[in-house]
Amino acid sequence: MAHSSRSELGDFLRSRRKRLTPEAMGFSGGRKRRTPGLKREEVAELAGIGIDWYVRLEQGRTVSPSASTIDALARALRLNKAEHAHLRELARNTERRAFSRETVPDSLQRLIESLSQPAYITGRRWDLLAWNAAAADLFTDFTRLPEEDRNILLFMLTTPEARRIFGAGWADEAQRMVAQFRATHDLWADDPAFLELLERLRHASLEFEPWWKDHDIRGVASGQKRLRHPKKGWLQFEYASFQANDNPALKLVIYTPR
Repeated sequence: MAHSSRSELGDFLRSRRKRLTPEAMGFSGGRKRRTPGLKREEVAELAGIGIDWYVRLEQGRTVSPSASTIDALARALRLNKAEHAHLRELARNTERRAFSRETVPDSLQRLIESLSQPAYITGRRWDLLAWNAAAADLFTDFTRLPEEDRNILLFMLTTPEARRIFGAGWADEAQRMVAQFRATHDLWADDPAFLELLERLRHASLEFEPWWKDHDIRGVASGQKRLRHPKKGWLQFEYASFQANDNPALKLVIYTPR
């Protein structure tokens, strides 16, 4: 599955190159350009690498850039911390097995069931694998959904319940989640399970495709959310996520009422 990483690497580099203006980067604007952003040779110059080498990267050809080259490109393209980390992951070109839905160990299942705060566990593809009664009370009764529909992105982008829960903040939260998921997707872009999820989101959500084309990358972070409980009204939560040591693909998310 290394080919998908190379293709997404080129797409990511192009998306960031097109966001930069020549003037802001110290290049003369000159005549009006046919396409937005910097030229390939300008990025290569800023990074101190050969233009042919950079072209190969954007074309997704089989090349293995060094860590110093990746760091130089990150500086040239003004990448933030999350984008820089994403670029490193894409450049590794590591082979991956076909995706399969994860299972939650009994110990983790018992842990979230013991919590009074809303909590759930997702997998690498953001499939919802386990949740407790408080999460079902706040979000929805996920047991009524077929297993293939138990996915946080599908819930957020395609259900009326999600729009009710997040209210006016739904679009900002949904766009943030798409940018977070993009960081994982790009490493699995050719996998049938990820392709299937992508097609479902494209067909079921009008907002998804424009956000996806932006190729935004964001890291996972803790924070605060204001959510509408079906009976208690608007509530303020602090949330945090944790990776399982036994299987880093499993992510535990806990919402703590303020």
